Amino acid sequence: MDHSVEPLIAEADLKQKVTELARRISADYAGKSLLVVGVLKGAFVFCADLLRQFQGVDAQVDFIASSSYGAATESSGAVKILKDLDTAVEGRHVLLVEDIVDTGLTLRYLRDHIERQQPASVRICVLLDKPSRRQVDVPVDYVGFEIPDEFVVGYGIDWAERYRYLPYIGVVRFKGG
Repeated sequence: MDHSVEPLIAEADLKQKVTELARRISADYAGKSLLVVGVLKGAFVFCADLLRQFQGVDAQVDFIASSSYGAATESSGAVKILKDLDTAVEGRHVLLVEDIVDTGLTLRYLRDHIERQQPASVRICVLLDKPSRRQVDVPVDYVGFEIPDEFVVGYGIDWAERYRYLPYIGVVRFKGG
């Protein structure tokens, strides 16, 4: 399928926003132990950059992987866990870090999955929020950017495993179809 990728959020803007989010999270969890749960694969770059900016937070990291897209450009709505946490969350403060909240179905599923394990708290941090696509309400505590209903790639986010390497967020534009 013929397509192009047009920049939406520049690398410098991403860096500035990650620093801002890390400062807010660091202030909220100062002196506390925090388990940061990155959602694979899309949030791995964002999660790593966020962790490196924390100050005064005793942070550990784990990852969870789920699937609801496959090679499609729209979520199927059926969420399944591909890799569960290796760390016990009971009694812990958990920060779920996701690349994008779209319909809300995946994020709500993952939040509910973690909450069933009785953490002390669960907060959610997303890089990108697409509110026009929301199907279910899910509370997001930290939001990087609100974006329009476009299919985006870059900064860890892919389309059929492509474009994760881009240092910016871009919009996929399909030609002639």
